[in-house]
Amino acid sequence: MSSKTFYLETFGCQMNVHDSEKVVGTLVSEGYRQVETVEEADLVLYNTCSIRDKAEQKVFNRLSDYKKYKKQGKTFGVLGCVAQQEGEKIFERAPYVSLVAGSASYRRLPEMLRQLEAAESAAREIPFDRLRAGSPPAAAPPPAKAGGLPENAGLRDDASVVATAGKSAGKSGSRKPAAESLIRITGLDDRETDECFETEFTARTNPHRGYITIIEGCDKFCSYCVVPYTRGKERSRTSESVIAEARQMADLGYTEIQLLGQNVNSYKDSTADLTKRKTFAELLAFVGEVPGIRRVRFTTSHPRDFGRDIIDAIDAVPTLCDHVHLPVQSGSTRMLDAMQRLYTRDQYLERIAWMKAAKREISITTDVIVGFPGETESDFAATLDLLEEVGYDAVFAFKYSPRPNTPSLKLDDAIPDEEKARRLEVLMAKQREIQIASYKRYIGTHCEVMVEGKNEARAQYSGRTSDNKTLNFTAPAGANPKTGSYAPILVTGSFPNSLLGELVV
Repeated sequence: MSSKTFYLETFGCQMNVHDSEKVVGTLVSEGYRQVETVEEADLVLYNTCSIRDKAEQKVFNRLSDYKKYKKQGKTFGVLGCVAQQEGEKIFERAPYVSLVAGSASYRRLPEMLRQLEAAESAAREIPFDRLRAGSPPAAAPPPAKAGGLPENAGLRDDASVVATAGKSAGKSGSRKPAAESLIRITGLDDRETDECFETEFTARTNPHRGYITIIEGCDKFCSYCVVPYTRGKERSRTSESVIAEARQMADLGYTEIQLLGQNVNSYKDSTADLTKRKTFAELLAFVGEVPGIRRVRFTTSHPRDFGRDIIDAIDAVPTLCDHVHLPVQSGSTRMLDAMQRLYTRDQYLERIAWMKAAKREISITTDVIVGFPGETESDFAATLDLLEEVGYDAVFAFKYSPRPNTPSLKLDDAIPDEEKARRLEVLMAKQREIQIASYKRYIGTHCEVMVEGKNEARAQYSGRTSDNKTLNFTAPAGANPKTGSYAPILVTGSFPNSLLGELVV
């Protein structure tokens, strides 16, 4: 059993969840063993999200809570969007952190882990009286570099070991305890890379449903969004590598695949041979036709790059799920322009019309921001009107909050938080009415769910339909649908956010 242990906590979106699966696999391949608690771990990592301020603050609260563990010799690292956003300022806010790396640097993770181990080893060996806070040791053999480490420590120039200020080594010149040395490894300079984080060591947490990231980064630069500044420019994998990973997953028993990207339909095949490049819709179809795969989902789409060919693919390939998540953010063209969304209300509704004209009924979900700077009551009313016109199956709505480095910081955010909260409440009440009416339509129909688990207390199983609705159902005595299996269900009831049914035997 490996003596090197790590704990990883993930914040944020499905992209972060899948990034963590790949980080875990990378760590395991480097000889680490994952543990369930901070107390058991030598290395503590947080994979972070900065889309909303609450997620960001939660990370720093975690770091504050766990700083006591630094005295036990634990090593801390911050990964992901907050790491990229805050950069080396994290070392100022949490000086016991040793590793700060943005998602664009994950492909260098094995290298950074080796730097970390070498730095820690060197820190244990360097006498404290040879270290000065932030300075290399005095010239003396062996030769030193990278903040005072021996040349054979194997570190890049962005790695360093420094002593914490304010404590004396004493007259004896005794060695500084390891817990009081600061090690700082960074991976923050890769946002312009053309490479994706691809690894054969992905540690998937669900044995039936798995993610494949096909495009990383974002080039849209919506005025409120920090993603282009934290995840870097758009870069796509080759279609061959995506299809190969899908086939490998099918061989391992996976039956559902979800293709991921910040703007997944902005995918541009990076295959060198131009004649073999596939569009996003073509890639969707190819993955859907992999033997053994029963469902293919994708998220998140950007309206700007959403074409009719995606609907044609959904109609033509039965394994492609009849659900599209298409964020709108506002029903007002004026607000869309201020948000730099690159489309108008009418252009968005044109894409909705394509979906409603499809041969298969497609479930449509969206994201909405209320209280964006300058949003008037008229603009907000336009958003409420859009909910009615589209009839979304679900809406994920948020109050606007300014994010670092984004253009909207320059706008006058004159809308009080209380008013933002009121608008959010009004919008969600409106959507609740729409969903209550919409979900009732399913009563008496038959559908297929992928079984996700069982609630023993309620004697109910839970599953998800192809159009991404949660369905809780009962089964007759003796029937025991297994997790990961597909079950035929008769829908018998509905709630605002879920369906109720019975297993058909």
